[in-house]
Parts: sequence; structure tokens; C-alpha cells
Amino acid sequence: MPKLALPKIDDVVAIDIHTHAEEPCGMHADDGYDDFQAQMAEYFKSPHKHPPTVPETAAYYRSKNIAAVIFPVDAERETGFRRYKNEEMLEIASEHLDVLIPFVSIDPHKGKLGVREARRLIEDYGVRGFKFHPTMQGFYANDRLAYPLYEAINDGGAIALFHTGQTGVGSGMPGGMGMRLKYSNPMYMDDVAADFPDLKIILAHPSFPWQEEALSVATHKPNVYIDLSGWSPKYFPPILVRYINSILQDKMLFGSDWPVITPDRWLADFAKLDIREEIRPKVLKANARKLLGI
Repeated sequence: MPKLALPKIDDVVAIDIHTHAEEPCGMHADDGYDDFQAQMAEYFKSPHKHPPTVPETAAYYRSKNIAAVIFPVDAERETGFRRYKNEEMLEIASEHLDVLIPFVSIDPHKGKLGVREARRLIEDYGVRGFKFHPTMQGFYANDRLAYPLYEAINDGGAIALFHTGQTGVGSGMPGGMGMRLKYSNPMYMDDVAADFPDLKIILAHPSFPWQEEALSVATHKPNVYIDLSGWSPKYFPPILVRYINSILQDKMLFGSDWPVITPDRWLADFAKLDIREEIRPKVLKANARKLLGI
């Protein structure tokens, strides 16, 4: 497979920096994956009872004239769900590069094996970003076990995107499905940003209940950005809106969290938010374009 090409960004109206690639079908009912997805659909009031495939996702974004960063989450060690293999997802996404920008995911617990995979994915495929979910992967972002993986990502000029804040994963399920919220406090990313000052870092989601910590890190560290996915904008806390409108206007990124939240819903609510008109294009497209180097 040739290296991944990039969409013609001039032609799209927005860049969704945060969408999910799930397994093509629910083939593993015995591992609880289908129960997990049903709970997620209920939690987010999603119109999708089972996640759409990568081609279905591409068709949706193509119809909306929006480009989308899409990624799986490698959390098989912590959850028992078989991971959606990066190569498999990349092969499928490569047929839809007019709208999709594929990122990948590697559990930091895989150690040297994961580091080798990261370097290979960057060198052979031209992968531009990696998704981490500290709660689903069961690690603190500043744990030194992850540092060799960050180094590989940094060396390859790729982006590290971290879930932050509370998660819908396991919400309402017994014991929260074993998911521990403490891992996703965005303050742990401050160490990573300090130790890897050239690594491009995205803090995903309004980081409830640590919103001010996320704003602090993004304000203090030049290499840290925030994506606004996972929440309808009508629920954004006032302090987040204030920072979008002011000192972090060049570091805020549109993200939906597809498929649990659709761009239609997010964009409709964002249009009603009290955001200065000259800042809206930055959030919807310009900031992500600059970060992605497109």
C-alpha cells in the first residue's frame, strides 16, 4: 500500500479532528463488545445502534463536505475487546482519502513491540497521528513506560491525541466496566508536553471535571491543543467558551466524537454559541489544518 495521501482541504468546509473507527461488525459477542456499544449509544443518545463502518463513515463525511481524522483505540489489554488492527483500518481507510485522515492507536503497555509498530506505521504508511485513551488503556500519560512510544511519534513528526476527562465508556455499567477516571486528568499531559516540547499534543474533549487544568496546560505549553469533541457545544462551560473566544482561539479544534455525536448535531449547536465570527473558521478548519500541516 502506498503512503497515505491527504484530502484536498481547500475543498472542505471543516475538519473533524475526532472520529472513531470501530470493528466492521459485532463478531465478538462473547467479549462484551456489543453490550459496551449498546451502552455507549444509550449514553450519548446516538442514532447508531451499532457503529458505522469506515466506508459508511467516509460516505457520511463526503456528503457533508467535511474531512475527518479517524482512528481505532487499542485497549484490548485492559478491556478484553480485540483491537481493530491498525493495518486493517488503514487499508480500508486508504480507499477514502478524499475525506479521511487516518490516525492509529497503540497501547503503551506493548513496550518495545509497540515502539517498533509505531515507527513502522510512520515510515511505511505515513501515519500522521496516534490516539491514546488513558482510562481505556489503564495508564497515566506521564508514566515513563509510554515515553519510548512518545519518542517514536515525536521523531516521526506525528501527533499524539489523548482522551481527557470523564468518559462515556462504561458509564452506568457495573463498576463502570472497570474504567478508572483518574488516568485521564489532563494535568498528567503537562509532564509529557514539558518532556517532549516538539511533540504536537491534542487534549480531547471538554475535560470535565478538570476543565481548568486542561485550559492551563494548553495556555502554558505551546505544543498543546484542545479538541472540542464528545460534548454538544450547548453544554460547554462558560470558561471554555471564554478561552475559545480569547487566548486559545488558535489552539481550539472542531471534533464531534462520531459516531456517538454527529457533526450535524455539533455544528448546529456550535452555530448558536456566543463565539466571535472571525474565530469560527479557526475552530472549524484553520487551526486543524495548521496542526496537521496540510
